[in-house]
Amino acid sequence: MALGDGTGQPPFVDDWTSLGKLLVGLGVSLALVGVAIWWGSHLPGFGRLPGDIRFERSGLRLYFPLGTSVLLSLGLSLAIYLFSKLR
Repeated sequence: MALGDGTGQPPFVDDWTSLGKLLVGLGVSLALVGVAIWWGSHLPGFGRLPGDIRFERSGLRLYFPLGTSVLLSLGLSLAIYLFSKLR
């Protein structure tokens, strides 16, 4: 079973240049996320917000960063909204 129009390329790839641009964009995005996580660990209070659930017992440590996740989601949603309005 062939993909796309029979050329052997996936249907979402017009040419290899666009695939290259997509991979570079994903790589840059992943690097930015890595830097944000690295710097985020040095911010006071980040990861210890109200709503973050921490459960510790002998030999067991669970952490659910719900408050941090909501804050990051709001920040990313705002950034994407502003970016889409600037285009």
